[in-house]
Amino acid sequence: NAVKELHSLYILLSKEGEDMRFYSNQFLEQPSLELSCGRYQLMKNRIVGGEDARSGKWPWQASLYMGAHGHVCGASLISNRWLLSAAHCFRDSDSVRYSIPSGWRAYMGLHTITEKSNRVAMRSIKRIVVHPQYDHSISDYDIALLEMETPVFFSELVQPICLPSTSRVFVYGTVCYVTGWGAIKENSHLAKTLQEARVRIINRSVCNKLYDNLITSRMLCAGNLNGGVDACQGDSGGPLACMGKGNRWYLAGIVSWGEGCARRNRPGVYTKVTALYDWIRQTTS
Repeated sequence: NAVKELHSLYILLSKEGEDMRFYSNQFLEQPSLELSCGRYQLMKNRIVGGEDARSGKWPWQASLYMGAHGHVCGASLISNRWLLSAAHCFRDSDSVRYSIPSGWRAYMGLHTITEKSNRVAMRSIKRIVVHPQYDHSISDYDIALLEMETPVFFSELVQPICLPSTSRVFVYGTVCYVTGWGAIKENSHLAKTLQEARVRIINRSVCNKLYDNLITSRMLCAGNLNGGVDACQGDSGGPLACMGKGNRWYLAGIVSWGEGCARRNRPGVYTKVTALYDWIRQTTS
């Protein structure tokens, strides 16, 4: 089945490439107004190599927990009240009612998946808004907004990512990062530490040839056509972040689906945020 959903957060990493790492002893508390987006608050300290993402490097990454099931999906913090994720994370199964907001908890500021610290923010979910045109059969409009019960306070570990407007284009070949606690190989367990993978945006016509014309204009492909780097099960709903103007990180995509994990000529498929920007703005305003 070409359209295989990724219902947990797994990320495959290549060991090549550079890894920017950051450190700081400061803990900055800001008012809950969104003063800036797409930046980390940490001082830079460069280390070459490595797979684990440094604590605080991706401060918009959230983990969505469902009761006893633990981590189910990823999400991105876009304001002090709203998270953005994939619609397919909230489809009910025979045994679990994923569509009920009260069952979910969002954790922000996490580095290891089981971390318990006073720097980790936890919020209950008040409302889940799945896109009205979401089509499970073809994974189209695979996007959902989650409103938190109470606003979250921004800190060095909790920051919103910037949303790219409709006119923004992420050109083919752009280097971006996908992050999450998903499996580090196909059919494997969740990663304990937040993972990051460096991927490139792939031409839509190329991707459509690889996936038999299943790629709609609400989808974006990214990866490495040789395989080895991808999002995987468990990373669903998490961010595909690309550097944009002003040295800020923008949310280009939401982990949606793919065939297997990091297979040759099977790039990851993401919900294209620019195509749904107007809906996001209308829903959150």
